[in-house]
Amino acid sequence: MPSYNSNLCPLITMTNTTITSTTTTTPRTTTTLRTTTTTQQWVPLRAPAVDIHPNAKWIQNGLTVAGGNESGNGLNQLNSPWGLYVDYDQTIYVAEESNHRIMEWKYGATSGQVVAGGNGPENGAHQFNHPFDVIVDKERDSLIISDRGNKRVVRWPRRNGASGETIISNFSDCWGLTMDENGSLYVADYGRNDVRRYRTGDTEGTVVAGGNGRGNSLAQLWSPHFVFVDRDHSVYVSDTDNHRVMKWEAGAKQGIVVAGGREYGNSLTQFAYPNGVVVDQLGTVYVVDWGNHRVVRWPKGATQGSVIVGGNGRGRQSNQLDHPRGLSFDRHGNLYVADNHNHRVQKFNIEQTTN
Repeated sequence: MPSYNSNLCPLITMTNTTITSTTTTTPRTTTTLRTTTTTQQWVPLRAPAVDIHPNAKWIQNGLTVAGGNESGNGLNQLNSPWGLYVDYDQTIYVAEESNHRIMEWKYGATSGQVVAGGNGPENGAHQFNHPFDVIVDKERDSLIISDRGNKRVVRWPRRNGASGETIISNFSDCWGLTMDENGSLYVADYGRNDVRRYRTGDTEGTVVAGGNGRGNSLAQLWSPHFVFVDRDHSVYVSDTDNHRVMKWEAGAKQGIVVAGGREYGNSLTQFAYPNGVVVDQLGTVYVVDWGNHRVVRWPKGATQGSVIVGGNGRGRQSNQLDHPRGLSFDRHGNLYVADNHNHRVQKFNIEQTTN
């Protein structure tokens, strides 16, 4: 079985520049030396590269930036989009489950292009079977894809790739995936009810969340869907059938409920099958609430969330969603949602405020 052996690297870095002034005075002259130190700060996948104010708002009428032309297999169509990833230049990558392909939509494009799969629901190296999630490996210029139906994770060349390479294949049922700044890959296994980390060379992985059977204790998960990893290597999981989001700190034996956990429902303390999850620089958790057709924000330590987009009933208007799945920010803080039953990706622009 092939091992995971990819030199993955951070997708986005933030540059922090510090200028230090040193003044030296002699009897006749004063000299000031300016030293500039630049450091690179990793930004977790799908998170914004800017700090978002805890009370930030997004324009409620979303823009369709991929699909939206009914379900189908045309290049201007999507069919059941699940996971998505927005690159630094706002190129959108979508795991399109029912068309068994990965689509790339350039910024401003009215149609996309197939960049992986699209050759039917089989298990060949050039095929997928219900792909669930996708991320980008910039260093290798490739896509990393959770090929759910084939129980494998595949690396696929991003430019003119005709087939992919299986890099992990020991899953019960692989769903969401992400990676950290060291290139370790994290995969949610729906069947095993755990999340595993795969470092370079790993074949079995290390359980970093769940792994204690299906259940609702703090040491368990139930049907995990999506996963997010922050700078501290804490793992956030949409614990879907427990209607909560869990945080597992590095090395922890049990998790912490950071959103939901009040059983199924539509109040601001509840979820109806949470899906996509992203955490910003302040620790605010953003969650796709699948059954309530909305995206909810939970500030760090909060006991309830607030609806930031959707929540206007199930529908196809620009301010509505229909069973949304994946979630991603771009580097500016704009929000992208895989609007699954509407077969589109919606972009919600962050409101610009002037102080």
